[in-house]
Amino acid sequence: MTVGIVRDNISIVLQRPRYPENIGSAARAMCNMGFTRLIVVEPGIWDNARIRRLATHTAGSIVDRIQRFSSLEAALAPFGHVVGTTARLGEQRPVIKSPDFLARGLIPIAHNNPVAILFGPEDRGLTNEDLKHCHQLVNIPTVDFSSLNLAQAVMIICYCLATADQADPKPLTPRLAKRVELDQMYGELTAALMEIGYVNPQNPDYWMVRIRRFFTRLSLRAGEASIVRGICRQIQRYGVRRYTEGLRDGQCDGKPIDEG
Repeated sequence: MTVGIVRDNISIVLQRPRYPENIGSAARAMCNMGFTRLIVVEPGIWDNARIRRLATHTAGSIVDRIQRFSSLEAALAPFGHVVGTTARLGEQRPVIKSPDFLARGLIPIAHNNPVAILFGPEDRGLTNEDLKHCHQLVNIPTVDFSSLNLAQAVMIICYCLATADQADPKPLTPRLAKRVELDQMYGELTAALMEIGYVNPQNPDYWMVRIRRFFTRLSLRAGEASIVRGICRQIQRYGVRRYTEGLRDGQCDGKPIDEG
């Protein structure tokens, strides 16, 4: 049996697009490939007439249903899997260099999980801060000049998703922890690790990068993220209890209090 991507579980997310025309062109590209869910975060200019002019009447229904958000965190909160697109490569940006390979890998994930494909601003692309929300990164290979027009990039990714199939499908991925659940987990984990001195409180993000990558590779389910949060809360409660007992017993930071 051959299976393909579940289109209704795929959303295209545009982070800070600068021009309304690119939003409209992206909507048209989505419509060509049968995708309907478009999210726009902090657009530079919002001009509905200019968006519709490039979307044409064919993609008008997509424009009508665009969801707008003022922050990327809020936009990605309901998604179980987030894919970031990037033209820049490097050690800090391990990427899948084949959109086709990415698309095939998303088939079992998108069956039970909402998936976001994230595109950055036209001039700079996604920042390292934006990429913290991503489970995977994908690069569209080019020759000589790496920068693509936003709508072109959306079209290429949507085409690969629309045409991907698996003749011998992998087991379907169960519901993964949503972005909001992971963000809550990372917040509590960071606090707990600072509490025990594992993470430098002066620059916690630097120390958390590898920990985030570790958990991302595990593709945590909702229940598993809840377990990690529970462990973090117990660590903090234990620390508070031990500190309180130390004060009661006349100790501070493990040393007797000088009564003289």
